[in-house]
Amino acid sequence: MKYCRFQLNGEAQYGLVESVAGRDAILRILITTPEESDGDVESLRTRRIEPIALEEAVLLPPVRPSKIVCVGRNYREHAAELGHEVPKEPLLFLKPSSALLAPGGVVRRPKISERVDYEGELCVVIGKTCYQPAADEDVRKYILGYTCVNDVTARDLQNKDGQWTRAKGFDTFCPVGPVVADGLDPDPWAGVGVETRVNGAVRQSGNTRDFIFTLDVIIRHIAQAMTLFPGDLIATGTPAGVGPLVAGDVVEVSVEGVGTLRNSVVDE
Repeated sequence: MKYCRFQLNGEAQYGLVESVAGRDAILRILITTPEESDGDVESLRTRRIEPIALEEAVLLPPVRPSKIVCVGRNYREHAAELGHEVPKEPLLFLKPSSALLAPGGVVRRPKISERVDYEGELCVVIGKTCYQPAADEDVRKYILGYTCVNDVTARDLQNKDGQWTRAKGFDTFCPVGPVVADGLDPDPWAGVGVETRVNGAVRQSGNTRDFIFTLDVIIRHIAQAMTLFPGDLIATGTPAGVGPLVAGDVVEVSVEGVGTLRNSVVDE
């Protein structure tokens, strides 16, 4: 199952996305929201609508998270390209929900930054409240699905500040979407492709099988410190190949089995 969040008659709705004649379309709206499903997407109640082509819908961020938890340096080659050591445990930071940006939205490069980078990533969407799961517990039951995220970063401010809150937290610095897929084939544990393109040119090409820390390690590590609620996002780290964006660029993040998140870039 795939779902999106979109504008319909001036209101935000969740919609089920299905393939019709080779094109993705919204055929039903969700009467109960994914956050209300307690991880059981089969229980969601729906209502049929006139089909809307996904590419023609006014899309919104497909989630409403209480927090966005991100993992830094989860690919060895990315740590190396920035001259950093490989962490011994997951390196966590947060983005504010005010950084969320819809598919098709515009990333704004702040005037106070001289270098703003793209960072394409697989993103986990939490479906069930999770706090300090048992050591033998399968954490997959806490995952509602997966989506694409661009962890936009003011690289010069990140280096200047010595911590990442400001550099990662500007408005528009967390594009996410276009849909949430409740399962991927292949499974992220086995490895799914993550690719970033700028103006059509491939800049990042990675695979989750190259994670330093697997998804179960990441989720357990986070949930030892904080409660994960339905709708929360976990950005799982970016592969090598990060680089700067300039006004006029179009940046695309694709995750195998999810789709492509596309955003343009302007100067403030």
